[in-house]
Amino acid sequence: MKTIKDLKVGESAVVKKLYGEGPVKRRIMDMGITKGVEVYVRKVAPLGDPIELTVRGYELSIRKADAELIEVE
Repeated sequence: MKTIKDLKVGESAVVKKLYGEGPVKRRIMDMGITKGVEVYVRKVAPLGDPIELTVRGYELSIRKADAELIEVE
């Protein structure tokens, strides 16, 4: 299983599945990360947390813990 956390800077991928329960999954979906959407990794902080993405034409920073809940292909 490949997640957003496994992507390198400059890589793109398509969201395949969201993991997590209740409010965590809802928050990820509210940020615009849903099944089938393309994500592009813009930057990763020096210690790997947070990860800056481009999703649906806007920039978004997510925590490494949240990135592990988003499976991509």
